[in-house]
Amino acid sequence: MHSSEDRLVAALIYFTSLVTFIVGPLILWFIKKDAPFVREHGYAYLNFAVSYFLYQAAAGFFYFIGIGFVINSVLTVLWVIFAIIAGLYALKGSVFRIPLVIRFFTPD
Repeated sequence: MHSSEDRLVAALIYFTSLVTFIVGPLILWFIKKDAPFVREHGYAYLNFAVSYFLYQAAAGFFYFIGIGFVINSVLTVLWVIFAIIAGLYALKGSVFRIPLVIRFFTPD
């Protein structure tokens, strides 16, 4: 079982992303990087951030044909929903595998 502090920090990685995108989650991850549960969530969040950033950038190309705004809006809503769900899972002590996330980085 994971300590309540580790679960809280892992959840805050996702919750702070709603405000600071990358700075807050990275600070929290580096503070508790020795805790396996936090490390796992740190990598999961990093993959989440990179994947959705790439999706948002790709959607930028669709602005020329008029649907980029819709795609970016949908991606933003999904970002908020999945960050909240992943944070709640972390509070419970488990990991939520966020849909559409490309696994660029994995824990050692």
